[in-house]
Amino acid sequence: MKNSFVMAGIAMAATGALLAGCGGNDDMSDMGHTTSSAAPPAAAPTGQQAAHNQQDITFAEEMIQHHTQALDMAELVPSRSSDPKVLDLATRIEKAQDPEIERMQEWLTAWGAAAPATPSSSSDGAGHGSMPHGSGTPMPGMMTEDEMKQLEQAKGAEFDRLWLELMIKHHQGAVEMARTELGTGANADAKALAQQIIDAQQAEISEMDNLLKEG
Repeated sequence: MKNSFVMAGIAMAATGALLAGCGGNDDMSDMGHTTSSAAPPAAAPTGQQAAHNQQDITFAEEMIQHHTQALDMAELVPSRSSDPKVLDLATRIEKAQDPEIERMQEWLTAWGAAAPATPSSSSDGAGHGSMPHGSGTPMPGMMTEDEMKQLEQAKGAEFDRLWLELMIKHHQGAVEMARTELGTGANADAKALAQQIIDAQQAEISEMDNLLKEG
């Protein structure tokens, strides 16, 4: 009788161990299933979309319009000025700012923001007035329609003087806009361009000041 109880105890213990082993395998199976079905981590954004804010978008949108008016002003020079220094400066402005417009348009596309529609102009560059910017006030340094008309009607030394004065004001406005981007922008490429604009246009302001003194 005593042996019967001992055998029964052994059988119960073996059954319990078997059940525990099965349960452990189920748990491990569940753990493996959970691990294999976990979603992979999202890829970090790279390139031009890595970091930008609303100020970067505003900077690109407004500087495109600002540069476009500078190109209009530069296009007036060959038919109105005979000063080789003014002609050379106008050519350099065109060569510098046209590629910058293209670069900023590419950024806006990458950021999912539509590039601003630049107003159509005549061959003489009319059509670009003092366009408003984000605050609802005119962008710094932008010419008014009346100033553009005055410039279009001027010739020779009078044109050179007026063009230099208006372009100095225009450059000063661009420098102000670029400094705002440096202060509150987030995108490294946009801020690098802002610094490039400051350096180039401050040098051109000094050059134009000297040309006015010579005249």
